[in-house]
Amino acid sequence: MRRSAKLFALMGVFSVLALAETWQGRLVDAKCYEQNKSATTCDPTGSTNMFTLLVAEKPYVLDGTGNTKAVEAFKNRADRASDPSQPPSTEVMAKVTGTKDGDNILKVETVEIR
Repeated sequence: MRRSAKLFALMGVFSVLALAETWQGRLVDAKCYEQNKSATTCDPTGSTNMFTLLVAEKPYVLDGTGNTKAVEAFKNRADRASDPSQPPSTEVMAKVTGTKDGDNILKVETVEIR
């Protein structure tokens, strides 16, 4: 009985992971993008706390967990430390793993800044 319960629990975990998808695109400030409907001037800054991921010009809004993970990833991004003599890139590219909730909201599991 215990063995089958563990097996079903393990299968449940793997089935949830199998549903996760990955999106790659440009990370922008969600408030700015919502106001301007353009990403031209909406690159995130150190004070950005709500993000939108643009994938082939289609916007996906990150959920609360995703915003927290994106803030952390943005603060720790690699290009800030790679060459201190070069200014960091203003365009922020990201890889997001999670599931879609509705048409344009992403329930985020991981955020990786590229």
